[in-house]
Amino acid sequence: MEDIRIIELFWRRDESAIAEASAKYNGYCMQIAMNILASVQDSEECVNDAYLAAWNSIPPNSPDKLSVYLGKLTRNLSLNRYKAQNATKRGGGEFAVSLDELDECIADAKIEQEELGELISDFLYTQPKQTRQVFVRRYFYSDSISDITKRFEMSESKVKSMLHRTRQGLRKYLEEQGVSI
Repeated sequence: MEDIRIIELFWRRDESAIAEASAKYNGYCMQIAMNILASVQDSEECVNDAYLAAWNSIPPNSPDKLSVYLGKLTRNLSLNRYKAQNATKRGGGEFAVSLDELDECIADAKIEQEELGELISDFLYTQPKQTRQVFVRRYFYSDSISDITKRFEMSESKVKSMLHRTRQGLRKYLEEQGVSI
């Protein structure tokens, strides 16, 4: 079913909207949650919570791309669960590794989270398309290095080097924008 039809079901408060959204996007949402949580049970709960959040927020929201909307809900719910589970100590998993990598350029940034997000987005739009895509796959979707190498048909060393250079560039960009790091 097309996204516009699924969104119409949400607007009509038709419960089949959740079933249709799940049928179309469950694998996508599960991948996002699994990359962060590394637990099938926790991931399933977050994905189900994302469908409930969509039910509660459509209407009034009317997303342009349902996949992005559900992905963002899933990611935010998974991040919240991850933070709750690891409040005292970071656990293992790909998400913790990617956070550690990104910490080198933004850990001590003295700036509001929303403004930091806008600056990162602005920086990424100055980068080549493939660099942006690799960065987003690693730090938004928490894909492993090996998953990225397969997706973009690159060597592991090229992906690691690209991410390292991008993080260095981001740090320099943030400093140029007056962000204390």
